[in-house]
Parts: sequence; structure tokens; C-alpha cells
Amino acid sequence: MTVIEALVGFGLVVALLTVIPGLDTALVLRTALIRSRGAAFATAAGIQAGTIVWGIAAAVGATALLAASSLAFEIVRIAGAGYLVLMGALLLRSSFRNPADVVPAASVPGGAWRGAATGLVTNLLNPKVGVFYLATIPQFIPDGLSPLLAGGLLAGVHTVLGMAWFSAIILFAGALGARLRRPSFTRWVDRVTGGVLVLFGIRLAADARF
Repeated sequence: MTVIEALVGFGLVVALLTVIPGLDTALVLRTALIRSRGAAFATAAGIQAGTIVWGIAAAVGATALLAASSLAFEIVRIAGAGYLVLMGALLLRSSFRNPADVVPAASVPGGAWRGAATGLVTNLLNPKVGVFYLATIPQFIPDGLSPLLAGGLLAGVHTVLGMAWFSAIILFAGALGARLRRPSFTRWVDRVTGGVLVLFGIRLAADARF
């Protein structure tokens, strides 16, 4: 398999995964609607940074520990589930607070850094991302190319596709955001997003080892 064949083949696999709505899409969309375009791009960048980390780890075999060790998998799984449930619960709680007590999200300092950190941590604490990469990336490592470089290149393809998809979502949400930032609407966005995060967390906690 040549480098071009590997990149194209892997790109076709992850393209479908990219556009299927999921946790990452919910986070980016919520940030674009409620906070700002910059914070949403930062969240997307954090998610993609996590993708790069998982890709390189899978290529060099580091995630084999995650797949082989029940204890390692369970630690990451429970930590990720707890993190998602906590995030969702905080959003649900804030959505029922008195609007007068809520600081506008766009005025909160460090929004970009917080968004990037949220995206990165959410991605890294999802063990299914690591297992997916471990199952797919080794199959697309070109002959004669170092695993470290191959993992970076393949994860880079996923990152480019992911950022393109997130950019389209952010620009679309940004065009509507000014009209949709009414307190009543933002509360419902937080409730829906919070509910999605809690459900993802509960599902991750309940999933058996696969």
C-alpha cells in the first residue's frame, strides 16, 4: 500500500464517521450557538488535537495497552463517563437558573482556552476513539513508513476532514446565532446539550468491554 492509497482509503473510512452526529458535533454546535465563533473553533481544534494524539498512539502501539488491559480501559471509561455526566449536569443546572443570575457566555474570559481544553479532554477521555484508531490505523500504515509518521499523517487526514465539517457547522450556526441567542432559546440549547452529554456518559459507563 502506497502513502497516497493509505491516505485516501483511511479518508474514506473516517469521512462517514466525521459527518455522523455525535458528542463532538453537539459540543461544537452548542458552543457556536451560545458562546462565540472563536470559542467554537477552539473547541473543534481541541477535539482534533485529541484525534492527533490518539492517531499517533495507535500507530506506535500505545493504545494496545488500552485494548489489552481491562483495568486501563475501565479507568479511562469511568473517568470519561463521569466527566461527561458532570458536564451535562452543569449545563442542565444552568439552564434552570434565573436568567438574571447568568453571566452571558460571550463575556466569560478565557472562552477560547476553555473551549480548546473541553474539546481535548472530552476526546482523550473517550476510550472508544482509541479502540477505533487501534483497529483501523495499523491497517493503513504504508510499507516502509515509520509508524509514528504514518499515525501522524493518517490522524492529520481525519483532522482536516473534521475541521472542514466543524467549520461548516460553526459558520452555519454563526449566521443564525445572533437571532437565536435569546435567553429562552439558550436555556433549551443547554438542556438538550446537557441531556445529550448525560446520556453519552451513562451509555459509556454502562457499556461492557468490547
